[in-house]
Amino acid sequence: MTTTYDVTGMTCAHCVAAVTEELSALDGVTDVSVDLVAGGTSHVTVTGDTSSDAVREAVAEAGYALA
Repeated sequence: MTTTYDVTGMTCAHCVAAVTEELSALDGVTDVSVDLVAGGTSHVTVTGDTSSDAVREAVAEAGYALA
């Protein structure tokens, strides 16, 4: 399953790396793709079998929030 989430607070490549690392560590996630909109709402696409709650927690662990 592939789901796209809106994430706020991301501004740079470091932000992308932090979110990608946290999401990639989740069980069942096979791919993570980030469309960075610096200072706006970025789009994070997660492929795999994981819950939206797990994604929300991983994004928060990286220091950001789902919109």
